Amino acid sequence: MNAPPWVKSYPPGVRFDAPLEVSSVQEVLEAAAVRNGDRPALQFMDRRITYAELNQLADRAAAGFQKLGVGPGVHVGMLLPNTPHYVIAFFGVLKAGGTVVNYSPLDAVPALQFKVGDSETDILVTVDLAATYPQAETLLGTTRLKTLVIGDFAEFAAAPGAVRGVMSAQGMLAEVRPDARHVAFRDLLDTDGGYQKHAIADLADAVAVLAYTGGTTGTPKGAMLTHANLTVACSLYHEVMTRDERSGLREGEERFLCVLPLFHIYSLTVVMLLGFRMGAELVVHPRFDPAAAARDIGLKRITVYLGVPTMHTAILALPDVAKMDFSSLRLCASGGAPLPVALKERWDAIVGCPITEGWGMTETSPIGTFTPRDAPPRSGSCGIPYPATLMKLVDVTDPAREVPLGERGEICVKGPNVMKGYWKKPEATAAAMTPDGFFRTGDVATMDADGYVYIVDRTKDMLLVGGFNVYPRTIEEAIYQHPSVEEVSVIGVPDAYKGEIPKAFVKLKAGAPPLTLDDLKAFLRDRLGKHEMIGALAIRDALPKTAVGKISKKDLRDAERGSGGSGTDSA
Repeated sequence: MNAPPWVKSYPPGVRFDAPLEVSSVQEVLEAAAVRNGDRPALQFMDRRITYAELNQLADRAAAGFQKLGVGPGVHVGMLLPNTPHYVIAFFGVLKAGGTVVNYSPLDAVPALQFKVGDSETDILVTVDLAATYPQAETLLGTTRLKTLVIGDFAEFAAAPGAVRGVMSAQGMLAEVRPDARHVAFRDLLDTDGGYQKHAIADLADAVAVLAYTGGTTGTPKGAMLTHANLTVACSLYHEVMTRDERSGLREGEERFLCVLPLFHIYSLTVVMLLGFRMGAELVVHPRFDPAAAARDIGLKRITVYLGVPTMHTAILALPDVAKMDFSSLRLCASGGAPLPVALKERWDAIVGCPITEGWGMTETSPIGTFTPRDAPPRSGSCGIPYPATLMKLVDVTDPAREVPLGERGEICVKGPNVMKGYWKKPEATAAAMTPDGFFRTGDVATMDADGYVYIVDRTKDMLLVGGFNVYPRTIEEAIYQHPSVEEVSVIGVPDAYKGEIPKAFVKLKAGAPPLTLDDLKAFLRDRLGKHEMIGALAIRDALPKTAVGKISKKDLRDAERGSGGSGTDSA
């Protein structure tokens, strides 16, 4: 077999046939605790937790979860911001033999309710924040959930009382109901750490994480990511980021800024698992605040910063950003959405540590492409495929035909990082795979002679808003609930900050009163997640239709490109 075209573009030392370390996911932490027991693993609100301490806390959590009935086949949900609770519970569930289901605090309650039922989640871990606990409480009363495990947001801070006092005064904390269905996180940990270990017969079959994503219809689907998927992905990131002989990262010497949400596969794999594999210290931020992120990069000497384009834009928009200290950074990387060329150029000039772009998907754990740090820039490219990863581009209208280099085609990926399948959806799994075992991503790209990939379109009706997948159908169904709306279609339009935002085109019912963007946002506030909220509205007398009477998104997109606008209008 001839070597793929991208292999010649690998940095020195990076191997396509790299040996892959496959283990259970919990062994990533356990091995790190053996190698780096006294080194800090987490830094949260000025408190450091060493690798040995973190592993002991995960053991105690595992014993606590088993007392709640967690074992093989039991699904435990995480509805959490970035806090030590997430890391401890994540590894505790896996040690106990269970499966982790990640939930986004950004989701509206109906989406969370669907996922609880679909995933068969029995226990949910959250914290006493006003932004998360009320949602969890609603789920406990309206779904199959049996138990909430609730952490005190500040309990792992260096000064818990002071943090609680400030947050309580600002109305950021919620009052937690005390009864048998509500278990305090501190009580979960009130064990000696002795838990029953469950052997995993087949790492490539045992599901570690259910990560929800969507498809062409926007209906959430749980990607079954196995222990092998995630540890192989971790091994491949390690190969690329440490083997580069000129600028590779150094084990035991790096400090990662953990500001991407850990419930997202990008952060879970590339920040947490890779960080632990490397014995790095993760400086954990509960949410992204550009000023706090920039301050910590300088003050805490962050060496690795991973983010999405909206984060980079917000940091560069800070007053006096050119005077800030970014000198400690050794690696800056961008994913989640396309990185605008102008944004990369500005970041590189101001920050001084060139930012590289990669591409991946939840279903690929999210291994896809990477950009070698010392390679000459290729405008608009998201890089080259990872080692051990096969990639081909197929004709969008004839998937049986592989297109030649330089021609547009749908990206298809094959490798040990590709998910086991969609949870309880064998038909969707089959539809997502080619006959020869490649995963069809829905992204359309070209590949040049050196193996560099340039994404040009998407076959799926999906938007990327600030790095999050947003499905127009979800928004449209919510808008259709408005009593004045007769027809609606949602498309993505360019946005300098979020990459793209949803724009709704609405035809009102006869005699309906005028509808403004603010009016519609207020109506949708409890029906959509924050990341799904529309950013623009156009009121139309009629919406364009296809020959069979369907609303034509193509015509709307063509008209929008012609107008060059994304703001509200009422023509």
